[in-house]
Amino acid sequence: MTQPTRLPIPPHFNPNKVGEVYRVPYQQLASAAEASTKQYNIPPASIDKNRICLLLIDVQNTFCIPDFELYVGGQTGTGAVEDNQRLCEFIYRHLGIITKIIPTLDTHTTMQIFHPIFWINADGEHPTPAATNITPADIEAGIWQVNPAVANSVTNGDYELLKKQAFHYVQQLSQDGKYPLTVWPYHSMLGGIGHALVSAVEEAIFFHSIARQSQTQFELKGENPLTENYSILRPEVLTGFDEKPIGQKNTKLIKQLLEYDAVIIGGQAKSHCVAWTIDDLLTEIQQIDSTLTNKIYLLEDCTSPVVVPGIVDYTEQANASFARFAAAGMHIIKSTELVMGNW
Repeated sequence: MTQPTRLPIPPHFNPNKVGEVYRVPYQQLASAAEASTKQYNIPPASIDKNRICLLLIDVQNTFCIPDFELYVGGQTGTGAVEDNQRLCEFIYRHLGIITKIIPTLDTHTTMQIFHPIFWINADGEHPTPAATNITPADIEAGIWQVNPAVANSVTNGDYELLKKQAFHYVQQLSQDGKYPLTVWPYHSMLGGIGHALVSAVEEAIFFHSIARQSQTQFELKGENPLTENYSILRPEVLTGFDEKPIGQKNTKLIKQLLEYDAVIIGGQAKSHCVAWTIDDLLTEIQQIDSTLTNKIYLLEDCTSPVVVPGIVDYTEQANASFARFAAAGMHIIKSTELVMGNW
């Protein structure tokens, strides 16, 4: 029996629950996935002639569930939920051609440079999250300074070292033309429910893992207290004020991605972690062989920009980034456009 080009959506998937948190019934799903494998003649991923990777950026509760810390509603307010409905359907319909799924997990603890507790003003107050950017001028003017109490957790009590590292970091962001340091709400907290994958997406990923006998590869980012890590491929700043490394590129993942016949990318947020991951991948590709951009596919209907009504709207920046990626040779597609005939 020949496998269908597009598999049917399995009956357990409920699009109305994509915006909810629930327990994934693993054993029940495993049995259903193995039944689908037999019914539709789905081969193990190990024999794929064309190896296709689905890279999912930060599809976590903290970004994708309404009322969680950094919900990415986009301009409609329902962005991430609708993105993930389409993403789940994409995974189920294309089980037979997706070789490997690599979800990234934004991973944080309390004492990090982009969290409120890291900074104080002259009155000892912390900055308002999501509404505060910190620039070198702000630090020089004394508007914000590093919280001395944080030094014990981050630099073994060396407050002078911490101040130098923090100022260097903020200065480096400015010089490199990146977004200024944004103070974010506490989010993606390691060990917390916000850190977990969206339940419906986890369900789809697990179903794929069983059906294709392909181990899901989780990639963590963002644990470093002294740098942001929007991209899964590298932190925002690699060296400290003393030119000693404070982070490093994910060279193993970069090499792995470029060895696939196709890499499909979706997730959150289009303006931040998705855009900067793609941008870093583009940089690596251009240093090796610019024609490799032809095997990168961006699921534009499975990602949304950061929009905080009345405060910030990164839609324009996100669209400009995707236009630049397309001009470089990457493919901008919708989740309903991809069929096996593409390869």
